[in-house]
Amino acid sequence: MSEPVQISVVIPVYNEAKTIGEVLRRVLNCGLDTEVIVVDDASTDGTREYLQGLNYSQIHRLYHEVNRGKGAALRTAFAATRRPYVVVQDADLEYDPKDYRAVLEPLIDGRADVVFGSRFLGGPHRVLFFWHYVGNRLLTLASNLACNLNLTDMETGMKAFRRDKLMTLKLTADRFTFEPEITARAARARWRIYEVPISYSGRTYAEGKKIGARDAIAAFGAICYYRFCRLNDGLGQRHLGPTVVSHELPDTLTVKAKTKSDSGGFLREDEGDDSSVKPFAVQSGPRKRGESALAATDDR
Repeated sequence: MSEPVQISVVIPVYNEAKTIGEVLRRVLNCGLDTEVIVVDDASTDGTREYLQGLNYSQIHRLYHEVNRGKGAALRTAFAATRRPYVVVQDADLEYDPKDYRAVLEPLIDGRADVVFGSRFLGGPHRVLFFWHYVGNRLLTLASNLACNLNLTDMETGMKAFRRDKLMTLKLTADRFTFEPEITARAARARWRIYEVPISYSGRTYAEGKKIGARDAIAAFGAICYYRFCRLNDGLGQRHLGPTVVSHELPDTLTVKAKTKSDSGGFLREDEGDDSSVKPFAVQSGPRKRGESALAATDDR
């Protein structure tokens, strides 16, 4: 990859005021041609105010008015991406943007449709909780059994996608169950799935780690749910969002959830002062099957 690769980095964030600034700095300095889509999931610790004070053309900020979870924030972000490759980045410094090149390589050379950055394939990592390690391996084993895969790290927070593939999926998980859902749907769609080793700098609960035992139980339930209960859910019939997004994406938007799980029900309000910016609008009237309620208003 001698020339800069165009990527969209999506960052769901909730109460990460201490780390979001450094995460954004590292993402912008990753050496690739990057647009950043940050979705604040109704933070209350000053994260939202920090994001509102930023002035970078590469960073687009979207806001949820109520906390809806990582999966919902990612759906909002995915619908706003414009680059051919999409990378998921957590906002807590556990994953290093220096690993983007390794994660993107199988996508760029045409071998993969999605790449999982594995914490368990030999990359450097901070030594932390034994039972978290056991829980991750058990959840990955259960997912592999359900999906007939041989992943080492289903729950990884660093995943990269071909955008054209990603936009065909009908995602519904609102919280940390996004990981088993995207894995199950990729397997069912017979995507080419790759893993590469990445570094991992885990944090303690005192440092702000949020995921816990309840999330592990929910993830196991999601694995069973997406394996046995959604075999005929019309995969690919309804897209995540518009295939083409306006080239004048507002830098800051507020997202009001009209439904709990349908990204097509979002209302996006432009908060910018630039009258030339074209906000998204919600289409009224009946829609054809597979058509998103979000339309990029554009005078072209």
